[in-house]
Amino acid sequence: MKEDLVADHAALTDDIALRRYFATFARITGHLGAVAGAMGAEQALGEAELEAVGGYLAAVAASFRALSLKYLVAGRIEGVGQGHLTIDRHDSGFPVYQELAVMANDAAQAAQHLQGMPDAGRLKDQMVAEIVGEKRVPVRLQYALSQRLYYEALAAGGLFFPQMHPEGRWTADVGPARRRFLIRWAVYDSRQNLPVIYLMDCEDSGRRPLLKDGGRWPEVQAHLMAQAVGGLKLLTIATGFDRDFADLHPKRLRRIFVGPMHAAAFTLQTGPIRDVLEAAKGEAEDDWALAWTVEDLESERVEMETGWFSETEREVFRLDPVTGAETGATRIGRNLILPQRPYQVLAEMDPPGFRAVRKFVVGREGRVMVEK
Repeated sequence: MKEDLVADHAALTDDIALRRYFATFARITGHLGAVAGAMGAEQALGEAELEAVGGYLAAVAASFRALSLKYLVAGRIEGVGQGHLTIDRHDSGFPVYQELAVMANDAAQAAQHLQGMPDAGRLKDQMVAEIVGEKRVPVRLQYALSQRLYYEALAAGGLFFPQMHPEGRWTADVGPARRRFLIRWAVYDSRQNLPVIYLMDCEDSGRRPLLKDGGRWPEVQAHLMAQAVGGLKLLTIATGFDRDFADLHPKRLRRIFVGPMHAAAFTLQTGPIRDVLEAAKGEAEDDWALAWTVEDLESERVEMETGWFSETEREVFRLDPVTGAETGATRIGRNLILPQRPYQVLAEMDPPGFRAVRKFVVGREGRVMVEK
C-alpha cells in the first residue's frame, strides 16, 4: 500500500510548471473566502464558524505562498536536497504531507536561519553586481534570496501546519451554569494530503468555564487532536467525546475537507471530471476544479444515563435515515468550485453523479455565483 501511495506522488521539476501550479492555487485560495461567505449568507455557516473557516483558509494560502518561495529557484541548483515540490497527483492535487511537515520544522527555526543570512537588499545589490560585472545570471544569489524570503514568510506566521491545535470561543450562555462554546481545530491529513477543518458546538455544564479550566481544557485539546483522523466517522468522534467528558455535551460536529483539487496539467482524474477538464481546455486560469465536502452531525435529543450516585447526560445523534449507518453523519454536503468555462462544459454533459453536487462558479471578474 505504501508503494501505491508513493506512486501517486510526483515531483514538479520544471520551473514553468511549478509557477503555474502555485499560480493555480493562488487563484483557488483567493476565491475560497468568497465561497465560505456565500455559505454564510445561506446560514450554512454562522458568524463564528465563518471566522474560523476563513482563518484556516487564509493560513492554507499563506503556506502555499511560502512554499512557492522555497522552490522558486531550488530546481536550478545542483546538490540542493529536496529541490522539487512533491504533490499528490491522484488523490488530492495538493502538496504531500511531508512538504507541510518540513515547513513546520523550518518555521520553528526561521529566526535562526534569518540571523545567518544577508538581508534582501544586500542580496539584490550582489545580484546586480554579478549581472553587470560578470555578465551572468546570478542563480545562486537568486536561490539565496528565495530562501531569505521563504524564512521571512515563515517568521511572519499565519501558516497552516500539519496540526492546528484546538481553540475555543464562547458563543452563548444557555442556562444559569451552562455555556456554549465553538471549538475549532484542523489538520493536514497525512493519508489524503488535504486540509481538514473541524468545528464543534459544545455545551459546558462544568463548574468553571472550559477555556479557563486548566485541568479539562488541555485534556480536551489532546483528545480532539488524537481523534482528528479522516478515516474516523463523525459519530465515532462525537460519541467518544461525549463519553469521555461527562460535563461537556457535543451538540453539533462538522468536518470540512478542502479538496481534492483537479487540474488536467497536474493531476490524474477519472470519470466525468476528467472529461470536463479535457473539454474545457484553454486558458491556464480555467484548468481547475476544487471539491469541498462538509460532513455534519447533529444531536437529536438527550438521554439520562443513571450511575451509582448520579445521572449523566448522553447525546443521541441524528443520522441520515438512508446512509447514516455507513457515513456516521446527519448529512453530507458535496460542493464543487470551478471557473465558468469548466462549469459550462459540466452543465452540458450533465453527468448523473454531479447533479446532487452544489456548484460554486467563479466568473472572469472573480465573482462567485451559486448554482440554483
